[in-house]
Amino acid sequence: MILIHTPSPKEIDAYLQLFRQAMPEETFVDHARADPAMVRHLVAWGIPDGMLPTLTRLEGIFMLGAGVDKLLSHPELPPHLPVYRLLDGGMTAQMIEYIRYGVLGYQRNMDLYRREQAAGQWRKLAPRLPADVHVGILGLGEIGAAVAKALAHDGYQVSGWSRSPKHINHVHSLHGEAGLEKLLESCDVVASVLPSTPQTKGLLNGERLSLMKPGSMLINSGRGDLVDEQALLALLNNGHIRCAQLDVFGVEPLPHDHPFWRHPAVALTPHIAAVTLRQEAVSQIVDNLRRKAHGEEMTGQVERGQGY
Repeated sequence: MILIHTPSPKEIDAYLQLFRQAMPEETFVDHARADPAMVRHLVAWGIPDGMLPTLTRLEGIFMLGAGVDKLLSHPELPPHLPVYRLLDGGMTAQMIEYIRYGVLGYQRNMDLYRREQAAGQWRKLAPRLPADVHVGILGLGEIGAAVAKALAHDGYQVSGWSRSPKHINHVHSLHGEAGLEKLLESCDVVASVLPSTPQTKGLLNGERLSLMKPGSMLINSGRGDLVDEQALLALLNNGHIRCAQLDVFGVEPLPHDHPFWRHPAVALTPHIAAVTLRQEAVSQIVDNLRRKAHGEEMTGQVERGQGY
């Protein structure tokens, strides 16, 4: 028996239909119809308190997303229970689009034109080619590497940063503290797709944000706890950072009184940069379930010590 759970009953029904069609030999149920003692796998996004202790025969959890920070901090998560995250779920193409949109807007000065429109000013700014813009990608996992490759293909100068060395064609790869500082100092646009881990929380603090190139742009579509929001506001206010495109925040939904809502240099979106596509997620999880049934290696298992 495989239990499906999300905070939305309508979404649970949609997933149940897709899973039953894709894997008719298995039994998929919602929480109301589940016998907790018979549940072997949990497919979930958001696990309520009190659920995990009742699932005494649970063999693994499949997350309906790439981020697992909230699950890993769940006090009831058994310490040795395998957790599997989505490696894509349709999110890579969306993330490429989201960051490409921000980079192109910066290259074509669209943020400056929006401000001049609000001020009633008519002024043409000098154009730039993609090769004139240096983009830095923080995080070179499955999604980050794909973003870096796509932007390099578009003709941008691309650097990428990760904790350990990576080798990606046409991408200048950096790692470690010195590599992070070099990327921040040299790039016109810094885009983060990093997950939330103990190592990434607060990574872009005031000191590191101030290293960014004057007149640069920050895009954050990874996790909100990466960025010191007050330090970012100060650097936007004094013009050191020209603009920001933000999809994730320390508190979500973003409070109505937060200065980001009304800041002329901030474009914000409600955590939609890369949303799980149901059919893609179902296909990947069903593939993993079949791999397990045949004793084959599964994909996307989370390394708890790394946080992803």
